[in-house]
Amino acid sequence: MAATLAAQHNLDEEKAATAGLMYDLAKYYKPQKLLQMARAEGLDIDEVMAEDPHLLHADVSAILARDIFGVNDEEVLQAIANHTLGRPGMSQLSCIVFLSDSLEPGRGNTSELQALRKISVDNIARAVWLTCDYTLKVLLESSCLIHPRVITTRNWFFQQWKSNGTRCRA
Repeated sequence: MAATLAAQHNLDEEKAATAGLMYDLAKYYKPQKLLQMARAEGLDIDEVMAEDPHLLHADVSAILARDIFGVNDEEVLQAIANHTLGRPGMSQLSCIVFLSDSLEPGRGNTSELQALRKISVDNIARAVWLTCDYTLKVLLESSCLIHPRVITTRNWFFQQWKSNGTRCRA
């Protein structure tokens, strides 16, 4: 999905495919291993990540992509690291990978997901904002912790869409 979205937005399909294939390298790591690797890398581990170390799998996946697979393209590594929580001001490639993770066909085929997939083809900033809204709704219904970066990502992209309606990055 990342490569397809990249093509639709005239972005580098190879970079998108690389990030799309590697963003979950650490998805099934045990919480202690995620914490250990994040600490060894000097990553900031906030209260929510300490409580739910699975949130670190994105950052640790970027570390694995760099250290094991030799990925040295910083934009690809950032796209991997940002695929779960997003980040205010993230690049278009990061947006594509973020959307691909949240909207890939394995997530289901509800009318809401179908609508978000269509929006992701039309307007990246709007898709990121609305995908964050969708994620927040799911997390609230599940009584899960919510990382503040999801909210700051949502707000940043909402403001971008409101300002110009077409661009992912100012």
